Amino acid sequence: DGVGFADIMGQREYAMRVWLKPQRMDAYEISAEEIIQSLRAQNIEAAPGKVGESSGRNPQSLQYVLRYTGKLTHKEQYENIVIKVSESGEMLRLKDVADIEFGSLDYDVLSKENGKPSAAIILKQRPGSNASEVISNIKARLEFLKSTSFPPGMDYTISYDVSRFLDASIHEVIKTLIEAFLLVALVVFLFLQDWRSTLIPVLAVPVSLIGTFAFMQLFGFSINLLTLFALVLAIGIVVDNAIVVVEAVHAKMEENNADPKTATMQAMGEIGGAIVAITLVMSAVFIPVAFLDGPVGVFYRQFSVTMAISIVISGINALTLTPALCAIILINHHHHPKPKNWLTRFFDGFNRYYDSIALKYRKLLDIIVNRRIVTIGVLALFSFATWGVGKVLPTGFIPTEDQGTIYVNVTTPVGATLERTEKVMNQIDDIAKTITEIESSSTLAGFSMMTDGSGASFGMSTISLKPWKDRKKTADDIIALLQEKTKHIKDAEIQFFPPPAVPGFGNASGFELRLLDKTGSGNLQETYKVTQDFMEAVKQRKEIKSIFTSFNPTFPQYLIHVDQDVAAKKGITVDNAMSNLQTLMGSFYATNFIRFGQMYKVMLQSDPKFRAQPEDILKLRVKNKDGEMVPYSLFCKIERVYGPEQLTRYNMYVSAMLNGEAADGYSSGDAIKAIEEVAKEKLQRGYSHEWSGMTREEMLSGNQVVFIFAICLLFVYLLLSAQYESFLLPLPVLLSLPIGIFGSLFLLYILGLENNIYAQVAMVMLIGLLGKNAILIVEFAILKQKEGRTVIEAAIEGAMARLRPILMTSFAFIAGLIPLMVASGAGAIGNKTIGSAAAGGMLFGTLFGVIIIPGLYVLFASISEKKKKKKNIEIITDNEKK
Repeated sequence: DGVGFADIMGQREYAMRVWLKPQRMDAYEISAEEIIQSLRAQNIEAAPGKVGESSGRNPQSLQYVLRYTGKLTHKEQYENIVIKVSESGEMLRLKDVADIEFGSLDYDVLSKENGKPSAAIILKQRPGSNASEVISNIKARLEFLKSTSFPPGMDYTISYDVSRFLDASIHEVIKTLIEAFLLVALVVFLFLQDWRSTLIPVLAVPVSLIGTFAFMQLFGFSINLLTLFALVLAIGIVVDNAIVVVEAVHAKMEENNADPKTATMQAMGEIGGAIVAITLVMSAVFIPVAFLDGPVGVFYRQFSVTMAISIVISGINALTLTPALCAIILINHHHHPKPKNWLTRFFDGFNRYYDSIALKYRKLLDIIVNRRIVTIGVLALFSFATWGVGKVLPTGFIPTEDQGTIYVNVTTPVGATLERTEKVMNQIDDIAKTITEIESSSTLAGFSMMTDGSGASFGMSTISLKPWKDRKKTADDIIALLQEKTKHIKDAEIQFFPPPAVPGFGNASGFELRLLDKTGSGNLQETYKVTQDFMEAVKQRKEIKSIFTSFNPTFPQYLIHVDQDVAAKKGITVDNAMSNLQTLMGSFYATNFIRFGQMYKVMLQSDPKFRAQPEDILKLRVKNKDGEMVPYSLFCKIERVYGPEQLTRYNMYVSAMLNGEAADGYSSGDAIKAIEEVAKEKLQRGYSHEWSGMTREEMLSGNQVVFIFAICLLFVYLLLSAQYESFLLPLPVLLSLPIGIFGSLFLLYILGLENNIYAQVAMVMLIGLLGKNAILIVEFAILKQKEGRTVIEAAIEGAMARLRPILMTSFAFIAGLIPLMVASGAGAIGNKTIGSAAAGGMLFGTLFGVIIIPGLYVLFASISEKKKKKKNIEIITDNEKK
């Protein structure tokens, strides 16, 4: 279950091979057709039959059954098949005109595992099935077969196992999950300075995560990298609401010297609305993303729904469980002297440092909060900087991770034999054995990885690396080492590359495109020339590391010309001549037999030594209607031509598939842009290109992230407009977001990472996280303004009152991202990208957001106030007129 299909490459499927000897056939005037008929006539399966029935006339009352010995199963039996009997009684047997052996069915692919003969079985998963479960079932079945069916000396190895990378990646993320939990708890303890207070937000984590698991099961989600990423990030988020509640309760206990229960009720009266707004905004950010389709939708959907569920549950916790825990667990220590020890001294020092920062922050707000030019200038500066960093930051789609496997694609010169290709594969295999980080290698001579087609000049190898914990070199390091050690092999083109980022989207990492011949001329040589010229132009670009193609129409071939007039005079039909040639040159499936409980084929073909040279074709003979053996040279001639060994079409056009990789320091987006520019300049009329594989998905996604951001912002804006009953007050929340986006892009650029799908997922999440900080300030400022404060006073008091919870929640979230940022091993690039993008955005968005948000509130609240006053004056005027 879960396995779509299996390709078996280079397997030793056996058959009875009849190697025909054309010279002896000519001497005895025997055609291949007659041999086929003789085989079919004598090699039959006769079913048991009853002869006669018991009756009163048969005194013995017996019934007899007659059986035939059945199909021939041994070489000697086939050798003695009678083909022809002369008038004198002499018998011509099959062994007189052929050699018979029980051998391989075909010889077009040679498979080896660590240098030993093997059958390479490639299993592909069905959509919707569980990869880990499928692979586990396959391994269990292989163990069962080995113990029950494998003959002595036969074993199996697994050369490419996707679950190894998945399990290692999940193990790393789970380790990160635990580390993030501990770091978040540490930051919360640092700010709250009380283990009872710390326990309350910490308890919100397992409650939210367990609730999230229940809904994941309901939606049919699995534990995978995306959902685990969401859970790691959720740890830093789900404590936010609980921290806000606990900090507000502490503030009330300090201000009013109230007991925990009274302080909790007072605090919830003030911040209940803010928690509802925060929960709705943070979850609403992820709702539109869940409806995306395609590969991008798969990435966003599971991540976003998991995040939204955990946030909603944490919001419910903050309104129900957390206040109850505050009332039960907390103790008011604010007006009691604390015992002096190293911990309290540390906390006193921390509080003095925080108070000095808060004082400086208050002075800064007094200076700039009402200076609109400063607020607008800072906002414009960050917006421009975001655009600038976005221009220079490399872009990508799904990063290529170290999956513990390296693919090798080999192309020997045109016309090379399978043995010549096998020799190159053996050389690569020998070199791989000298590298300690390599665990095993599986080679296929005669099969192309890039086109999934067979051909004598093609070869491929799958090199499995040791587990990540057992090696220091990455896959890229080992690829560089293999390239260095194999550069002396001049008899083939050799490419090393990692597997595709997502199995099923192409056969290799890097970019993939098709050059299409739309001229309709059918001139493959011209298509080849255009392809080579295009590749040469692409190679000149600094963004491209390598580019190659499997399209090659220069394979030597022979075209048979039949003189139909001469053939007709000789009593030969073209159909008979070609059928005979097919049997002699290409083999023919004549019949079958059962042996060892398996069915085997009987194949006829001319012995290799009689078809070694092209001229041997003309020496072969075919029997005419009069029973004469006529040589092909009388009515045929051969012409040497050139053509492709494989011809592929894409969207019904003749195509050449091109694969390559971006140069070091450049992303897939840079490579795509470079190729697009070359195609526009160099491709002549009648030729075009189409992207395929994962590159096609990257192109289709295009500016989809822009629309995602726009929809998310629209949702947040409409939600806050309803919350504040104003179309202006949500704007301070939204306009503070460019600072966070700049922080994400800036940190990615500094760390040498790219703006890919993981970074975009993190930035979508930042809309909700940074919106939360702004909501806390705006919500409290609105409350103070309703109490009679001026707009400026309300903005400053709101910022000061919410500075501590904002810093606490933001730094707790950033602390939870540190393990992702320093990740190594399996899935390291994805971990670093999503962690760095989220941390950079949160750091910049918090530090600069608390400065600019009060100014934005003053700007838009003042406009709103003016509109309200104007409206009130108009109402008074209307009343006076009346």
